Parts: sequence; structure tokens; C-alpha cells
Amino acid sequence: MGDIINLNRVRKDRAQTEARARAATNRVVHGRTKAEKQAAAKTRERAEKHLDGQKLED
Repeated sequence: MGDIINLNRVRKDRAQTEARARAATNRVVHGRTKAEKQAAAKTRERAEKHLDGQKLED
């Protein structure tokens, strides 16, 4: 006779492993470091200031 296993526990374990794998891929795809976010914000600010300076007043 085989070992008795709890099917609910097996399902939960499998779901948890899949969720961890999904989280890891999302961290790679969507994650940016604080320095990268700050650099992007500075670049965006610089571009906005440049565009504001180029506007013609009527």
C-alpha cells in the first residue's frame, strides 16, 4: 500500500511554487532599482524644462 498524501497540501504547495516563479519573472521584467527610477525622473524633468523653454508666447 502506498503512502497517504494530502491532496489539498499538494495543490497548495504547487500553487505556491508557481506563484514564486511568477513573482521572480515579474521582478526581472518590471523591477527597476531606485537609482534607475531617479535617473529616469531627472531625464524627464530635464526634457520638460527644455520643452517649456522652447514654447513661443503669443
